[in-house]
Amino acid sequence: MDPMAERDAVDMWFDPACPWAWVTSRWLLEVEKVRPVEVSFHVMSLSVLNEGREVPEQYAEAMKRAWGPVRVCIAAAQRYGEKVLRDLYTAFGTRIHLQKQEMNRELCAAALSDVDLDPALAAAADSTEYDEALRASHHAGMDPVGFDVGTPVIHAPGPDGKKVAFFGPVVTPAPKGEAAGRLWDGVLLVAGTPGFYELKRTREVGPSFD
Repeated sequence: MDPMAERDAVDMWFDPACPWAWVTSRWLLEVEKVRPVEVSFHVMSLSVLNEGREVPEQYAEAMKRAWGPVRVCIAAAQRYGEKVLRDLYTAFGTRIHLQKQEMNRELCAAALSDVDLDPALAAAADSTEYDEALRASHHAGMDPVGFDVGTPVIHAPGPDGKKVAFFGPVVTPAPKGEAAGRLWDGVLLVAGTPGFYELKRTREVGPSFD
């Protein structure tokens, strides 16, 4: 791929707590290597998404813990700009999904330090100060897709150049190299087809981070 080629802007909305979004994000970074796309990362919140919904008790407890990382991501984006979310998400995902660390204020401070951001921003994890901005970021990603989905959510130029928004793909493990590019081509084809809504089968395995 020509490194000087014009790149299409692709946006992904993530919650650091979601393992499936993590796998999809690693796939998108592979896509960047083989297709002329540039991915920007933004924050959605599974805690916001599930407000007022009846969910199992264990999941409800997980959603309480999930507020911290998304608040910290928004605080970091406000101070340093949204471009820091790419590396900060990698730091969060590495600690949460690969190292299996508990989501708490200490993890937030460590993730910030991993990418040379002020660890004091971890205080945002226990504050509602950034919730209005968090909800605005969440709705910017989710409103074009609808609310019967979660994360990952991607906005990208369709085959005709018009922006399309969709949930997914949910895939594991993340395809590498040209396999990542072929999946991207196919995803854009179906997402850009008028009237196309769903392609799904039962998941038989959990997320793999290989």
